Amino acid sequence: MEIEIATIGGYEEVGRQMTAVRAGEDVVIFDMGLNLSQVLIHDNVETERMHSLDLIDMGAIPDDRIMSDLEGDVQAIVPTHGHLDHIGAISKLAHRYDAPIVATPFTIELVKQQIEGEQKFGVENDLIKMDAGETMSIGDSGNVDLEFVNVTHSIIDAINPVLHTPEGAIVYGLDKRMDHTPVIGDPIDMKRFREIGREGNGVLCYIEDCTNANKKGRTPSENVAREHLRDVLYSMEDYDGGIVATTFSSHISRVTSLVEFAKDIGRQPVLLGRSMEKYSGTAERLDFVDFPDDLGMFGHRKSVDRTFKRIMNEGKENFLPVVTGHQGEPRAMLTRMARGETPYELDDGDKVVFSARVIPEPTNEGQRYQAEKLLGMQGARIYDDIHVSGHLNQEGHYEMLDALQPQNIIPAHQDLKGFSGYVNLCESEGYQMGRDVHVTRNGNLIQLVD
Repeated sequence: MEIEIATIGGYEEVGRQMTAVRAGEDVVIFDMGLNLSQVLIHDNVETERMHSLDLIDMGAIPDDRIMSDLEGDVQAIVPTHGHLDHIGAISKLAHRYDAPIVATPFTIELVKQQIEGEQKFGVENDLIKMDAGETMSIGDSGNVDLEFVNVTHSIIDAINPVLHTPEGAIVYGLDKRMDHTPVIGDPIDMKRFREIGREGNGVLCYIEDCTNANKKGRTPSENVAREHLRDVLYSMEDYDGGIVATTFSSHISRVTSLVEFAKDIGRQPVLLGRSMEKYSGTAERLDFVDFPDDLGMFGHRKSVDRTFKRIMNEGKENFLPVVTGHQGEPRAMLTRMARGETPYELDDGDKVVFSARVIPEPTNEGQRYQAEKLLGMQGARIYDDIHVSGHLNQEGHYEMLDALQPQNIIPAHQDLKGFSGYVNLCESEGYQMGRDVHVTRNGNLIQLVD
C-alpha cells in the first residue's frame, strides 16, 4: 500500500497546523488551524469575513491547494484538540472535502461553535464524536483504522490520532506533555503508545510537535502549576485591595484552580471575556467540570462592564476577576483594564497574576510588554510565569521515541531553528536527517512507501 504524507501547514511556524496522510486510496486530514500571529498583525481586519484564498495569501490559514496532488479521497478530517491553531481554519476549508469531522466530544463542540459563528462557507460536514481509546474504520478497504490515544495538554479532551495501515502505524504526535497527574482527566496513555510501537509492523512514521524541543529536562505536571498558583494566591489572603488573574481561556484545568483558590482566600471568582465564557461554559455543559453555582461567566462587553461596576461598588477586596488578555491582546479584558477603558479601577499595590507564559512570537511579546507597562503605570504589581507548558521538553521527546521506535520521523509545529534540538536528539538515537528524519516545509509531499 502506498503511504504519502502532505505537510501542508505548521512546518515553518507554530500555527496553522494541517497534515494529510494518504494510505492507498484513503486520505485523512489532521488539523486545520489558524496562524494566530498573522491574525494579530492584521488586528483591524475581520478575518471571518475574508475569502479563504485571501486568508491563505496573508498566511492566516493553511494553503491546502497541494491536496490536489494527492491521488485519493478524503475520508475524515481529524482535529486533535480545541486550540485555534488546530481548529481555526475548519470553518474556512472543511467544506472543500466530502468527509466527516471526527474528534473528541469537547473538541467537536468547539468546532461546532466555530462553524455556527461563521456561516460564510456553509460548512455542512458531519460531526462525529469519538473518545480516546476508541477506533473507527477508514474507507472501504478494511485495511485502515483510525485510533485516538489519550494525551495531556493545556486543554482538556486532547488526543494523538494514530492511523493504522498494513505498512505500519502513522502517529500524529501534536500537541502534548507527559502528565501523569493531571488536574482534570486521565494521564497520558504511555502504555498504549508502547503497545503501538511493538504491534504488527510497528510505527512507520511519527509526526512530532517540536515546540519545546530546544528545552532540556522534563515538562512539569499541571499539578506543579496548580501548587505554584495556590502558593501565590494564598500569599495574598490578607491583601485588602484588588486582585486580578489571567490565563488561557481554553486552559480549563487552570481556570478551575483559580476558581477554587479564589474561594479559599475569601473572594468571589468571576470569569470575564468572550473566550473565557465560551470555553468554561462549554466544559461545564459537557460535565468536564463542576463549577460553583454562584460562579458568574460574562462575555458580552456590556455585561462585563456591569460586572466591573458591581465589583467597584461592593469592594474589590471581595472578588477575583479571571479575565482574558494574558498575551496583551488589544481587545481583551486585561488590556482594556490597563488602558483605563473599563469601570474597574486599578490602584497602587493591586495584584495582577499572569498564569501563562508569553507565546514566543514577536507580535505576542510586543503586546504583552505594552500591557505590562500600562498596568505598571497604574501601580499594579505583576506576578508572572505561574505556568507549565503544554508541550514536551527534550526528555519527554526521548521517552516518546523510546516508546514508539518509529521508522521515520517528521518534525512539526516549529520553524527550522525550532527543529534543531529535536533533530539533534533524533540523531543521538541513531536516526539521520535526510534518511529517516524528514525536515520539511509547508506544501511538500513525502513518499514513505511506493
